[in-house]
Amino acid sequence: MKTINEFKISKESNKPISVVTCYDYWSALIINDTDIDAILVGDSVAMVMHGFETTVNAEVEMMSYHLAAVKRGLVEKLLIADFPFLAHRKGDKYAIETVDKFVKLGANAVKIEGAGSNVSTIKHIINSGIPVMGHIGLTPQSVNSIGGYILQGKNEATAKQLIKDAKALEDAGCFSIVLELIPAQLAKEITESISIPTIGIGAGIYTSG
Repeated sequence: MKTINEFKISKESNKPISVVTCYDYWSALIINDTDIDAILVGDSVAMVMHGFETTVNAEVEMMSYHLAAVKRGLVEKLLIADFPFLAHRKGDKYAIETVDKFVKLGANAVKIEGAGSNVSTIKHIINSGIPVMGHIGLTPQSVNSIGGYILQGKNEATAKQLIKDAKALEDAGCFSIVLELIPAQLAKEITESISIPTIGIGAGIYTSG
């Protein structure tokens, strides 16, 4: 199984990292027989498997159900669980209870959207011994405030903020950061400005995976 330490080694050796989303047992069985490095049980399950229009309908119970199913099909993959909408905004106690549930269901790490005021909670989780993957750029849980599924970091001010956010997440202790729907050159600049890997979703060819 690729560990979080191997993520950083892969970046340092310029070896691409592969991560895919997965929501069910049978897909996990198939992925388990591939060279894919890690699986994310994403909150996109609310849209893909349950037919909701956005990811905000994913809840801890829904994520737990699918996380357990995926884990039953895995042997040697790093398993990352998405924090659902607002689960990291209900106080550190609730966040740790959510982490506790996910880890006991088999997650090796969790992913949390956004930086800014979320960084203190992310630090708290990491200091509690749980690896965290960050996520900036298009953060689908914030689709209503962003104004839709649109490209992020298009102007100088927002690009600088994304670079600042990436460095804040690195300083908080994140082992990697998802960069979603940002210009390729900005993704390249972010990837080169931090020591931890970046995982791109619609962010061009210059991310770490």
